[in-house]
This record gives sequence, C-alpha cells and structure tokens, in this order.
Amino acid sequence: MNFGFCRYCFGLFILLITTNLFAQKQVSFTIDDPNTNETPALPWRDRNNAILNTLKDHNLKAAIFVCGMRVNNSKGKELLNSWDNAGHLICNHSYSHLYYNSKSLSAENFIRDFFRGDSVIRTYKNYTKLFRFPYLKEGNTDAKRDSMRSVLAENNYSNGHVTIDASDWFIDAEMSKAIKSDPNVDLTPYREYYIQHILGRANYYDSLAKKIFNREIKHTLLIHHSLLNALFLDDLLIALKENGWILIDANQAFKDEIFKEHPPISPCGESIVWQCAKLNPATSESLRYPAEDGEYEKGPFEKFVKEYELKQIKK
Repeated sequence: MNFGFCRYCFGLFILLITTNLFAQKQVSFTIDDPNTNETPALPWRDRNNAILNTLKDHNLKAAIFVCGMRVNNSKGKELLNSWDNAGHLICNHSYSHLYYNSKSLSAENFIRDFFRGDSVIRTYKNYTKLFRFPYLKEGNTDAKRDSMRSVLAENNYSNGHVTIDASDWFIDAEMSKAIKSDPNVDLTPYREYYIQHILGRANYYDSLAKKIFNREIKHTLLIHHSLLNALFLDDLLIALKENGWILIDANQAFKDEIFKEHPPISPCGESIVWQCAKLNPATSESLRYPAEDGEYEKGPFEKFVKEYELKQIKK
C-alpha cells in the first residue's frame, strides 16, 4: 500500500471539509432594546425568559444592546442580570435612543448620552465595549461621524455593527395591534411573514457581502427584544438552519475583519455591509435609502395577510 499517497488523500479530504465549512453562511444574534414593557399575550418576564430559553436551547450566546432609559430601574436590573448570568454580551445602545442624524442634535449632546448609557451597564460581568447607534444612524455630517469615531477609539469601544438589517420591529407592531384588537387572532401569517422576511434580508446582505469582499463573512443579525421574537425566535433559528446557515455566538462574529471597516460616507449609517457597498461602484447604485424601513414592508405584509385570510376562508 502506498502510505504516502494515502496521507496525501487524507490531507486533501480534510482540506476540502475545512474549506467547505468556512464557506458556509454563518450568523449570530444581536438583540436591541431589552425592556420591561408590558405587551399583549405575555408579561415581560415571560417574554424575556422565552427569548433566553430559545437561545439556550440552541446553545447560542447573543449580544444585547441596552438603551439605558428602558432598564434604569429595579425591573430593568433584574432583566439585565438574567442576561448577564446566562453569559450574553451586555453592550451599549446609548441612554436615550437619540437620532444622531438629526440636524438639531449636536455631537456633544449625543456623546454625553453615549457615556450615560455606558454608566448603566458597566458593572455587569459580561459588559462589552460595543456601541450600536440608535436607528443605525452614525452622523449626518463628516464632523459628527468622525467625532463619535474618535470617542469610541479613545474609550476602547468598537462599533457594534449590524451586517444583516431587517424590520422585525414593524411586524411586531402589526402583530401587537392585531392581538389587542382580537386576543384570539390567528398569528400564523405573522410568524410566516417574519421568517420569510428575515431569511430574505439575510440572503440579500450575504449576497451583497460576497460581491464586495469575495468571501463569506460572519454576520450579525439585528432583532429586537419583542413579543414577536419571544413567540417565534425558535421557528426562525430552525428555518435558518434548514436554509444552510450556521448559528454562531456573537463574540465570534465580531472578530470578523469586516468590523474594522470605517467607510467614509456621509450621512453615515445602516448595515456595515451597506456602508461598504455604498463605496463600491459595482453595488452603490442598487442600494435603497434607508436600507430598511417599515415603508418597504407595509404593502407586502398586508398583501401576505390578506392572501392567508382568503386561503382560510376557502378551506
């Protein structure tokens, strides 16, 4: 037997497996605006526990981006402790959720709010110096953009960029309105549209990233601490796996080189993939602005719900 040839074949086999593994789509979960607001269908503790339990069932560690004003009380501390004790990253999302691209908001006032948000979370053991801009807006002028970039660098912070942006908040708002109107409403179309929407945006941003970087990146998906995700996050994770996505921890995703990018665009914001695509002549003209918004989902969502209701009538 030619053992040298066998070793060569084995090495080639391992290389092919490794190459295929690294070529697969990978996504992590970042959750904005943890809160103790009461929602229809579930009290806040049940909603919070449902999201935590789903992540635990899938052996995932997420990053939560904390807006200080939403948790700066005893209930909020209880909520943050539950995430901290479960080993998830505790990150800064400002204190007041200000819109940095507003012409009336100065960099100085936004920076003060950034530090106020930091003060709410810095005592937690999984406190991580990642900052996510509210609404993903990073400054409407070069000066405001660069002011915050300097503040982040001087304070050893990194931008907690999103790679996959979406509008789960819009679907959650529509579903909550429906439940308030009718507690027994069929939630199936909301679940199905939610999963379809996230899969579609994930594939879009992954395709865009490959065009720009010619490789698979480690993604950070933006979702919210909402009733929608309390009810259907498990369904989404299963659907992502079935569609070829590998689920990874947030701290692993944020090690990707894409998070070191600082695109010189103005106004600045959106997904970091969108920002990089804005600089690329081959992709810049195809981009919409804002990248994601409820206005894009309203028509398709209403059509989807009506078609579902018609199918139920015909049964």
